[in-house]
Amino acid sequence: MLLRVFVMMSTSGGNVRRVDDVGNSWQVRTSVVVVGGGPVGLGLAAALGKTGIQTVLVERSQEPSTIPKGQNLTARSLEHFYFWDCADQLRAARLLPPDFPIGGITAYENLAGEYWYAPPGRETVGDFYFQRAERLPQYLTESVLRDRVAALDSVVAMFGWSAADVSVDERGARVTALKDSGETCEIQAAFLVGCDGVHSLVREQAGITSSGDDLGRRMILAVFRSTDLNKGLERFPQRTTYRVLHPELQGYWRFFGRVDPGETWFFHAPVPADATTGTLDVRGLVEQAAGFPVACEFGYVGLWNMRVDIADTYQHGRAFIAGDAAHSHPPYGAHGLNTGLEDAVNLGWKLAAVLSGWAPSRLLDTYTTERRPIMIETAQAIIDGIAGDHSFLESHSPQRDRHEFEQAWGGRTAGEVAPASYEPHYEGSPIVWGPAGSACSVRGNHAFEARAGHHLSPAPLSSGRNVFEELGRDYTLIALTQDLGPVTALRDAARAMPMPMHVLIDSFDGGRTAYGCRYILVRPDQHVAWAGNQPPADPAELLRRAAGLAEA
Repeated sequence: MLLRVFVMMSTSGGNVRRVDDVGNSWQVRTSVVVVGGGPVGLGLAAALGKTGIQTVLVERSQEPSTIPKGQNLTARSLEHFYFWDCADQLRAARLLPPDFPIGGITAYENLAGEYWYAPPGRETVGDFYFQRAERLPQYLTESVLRDRVAALDSVVAMFGWSAADVSVDERGARVTALKDSGETCEIQAAFLVGCDGVHSLVREQAGITSSGDDLGRRMILAVFRSTDLNKGLERFPQRTTYRVLHPELQGYWRFFGRVDPGETWFFHAPVPADATTGTLDVRGLVEQAAGFPVACEFGYVGLWNMRVDIADTYQHGRAFIAGDAAHSHPPYGAHGLNTGLEDAVNLGWKLAAVLSGWAPSRLLDTYTTERRPIMIETAQAIIDGIAGDHSFLESHSPQRDRHEFEQAWGGRTAGEVAPASYEPHYEGSPIVWGPAGSACSVRGNHAFEARAGHHLSPAPLSSGRNVFEELGRDYTLIALTQDLGPVTALRDAARAMPMPMHVLIDSFDGGRTAYGCRYILVRPDQHVAWAGNQPPADPAELLRRAAGLAEA
């Protein structure tokens, strides 16, 4: 048997070159192999491919699943699509009108009842990001990313191939991929990333353990078409999600989500532990949550168990995990897909830095250091939210005391925590200059001030463009000063390392004064590494730490 061979070019770029075209076995050598081509794996491939890092993506499905999960994309996630050069394509793919409000309604007992409110949504923090949030089914998000990855010469996407075996040692990684036709492919890479979901082969074979909590709830997911439901919800302001709190559910929600403007929906609800799709009255569950008759045409019905599971580390040697392979939790708050995309961006720039030669391999250790605490606190916030809803429902009832319930419900409406309090940051990272004793956390506040470890907010430049339109691919030094001496010192220190650094010079006035400082070092993932009103005393040391070359 002759061997078909793909030879991947260097990390500086180049196309895949076919050497032979006979036989049913392949060999591929590349810099990074990504197992799993959902949105997280595709996003990582796009992030790596844009920097010229040779990447092979292995995905068993020829086409995306049509189950409309993972719909809410935050403004932060849209920034990723902007830097991947496909934000406009994503917006064009949406099913809802451009001005359709993205947010939720919370109701007591059912959606026909008298008690409901519309809690604040992510629109409250929209000004702190360069893009606005979007909502569309995950299969459309994946389609946009598939098209984007296909346009990158440095990425080979192997759709219809399944990873059958993976191995990692100190020299690199190997993946054996199989196709239904009987073809095999041996992929050798410097690094392996598993984006292959909750039953991750990469996590298992890399020996990465995980821990979590089984919340003891069986849930149903139904996808259906109904114009009745849309008509029945016309009493509310337009929203995309409708959740129901019922005393018998002990804090767990029944909730609907729009897929399109008028007739396609998904529905989640708790069901008995021994339930099967054949024994459940799914339409009855839908009508119980709605509070009125709903004619339904079901396209999908499935069951899932509610649990939280987080990997004990996101890395083992040259193997990494991201997205659902690293963390899973109930689909509350639209955190799953968005946190997975943030994993991809965080890991992507660090892999590119190491493979491009300007950062040491220990920079990759900060991936777990930065990302895992974010997921731990996010999952805990979801669990605490369920417990808080349960406590409220036990303590207050309109049947027992209507006046007391209405007072409590009104206070709940006024006191609902806005997304401003959920602000993932890396203050405790060893490669940023956060406050002493700080930690990487989701607890914070959105602010325009440039703060080490936090996401950079957008600001207008004197040219009329936005700061985000001028950020470099690698590190960017924003210098809001006319004193170019410190800028020259930092630029010289970067060249001596060598470390790629784009310099953006402007004046400290207009909207830029909101940053509160004149010097800002911005990471490739748009988080601030360091900020100050005075130039650093030791420019070389600052840049060495940012690149992972110096101890914190």
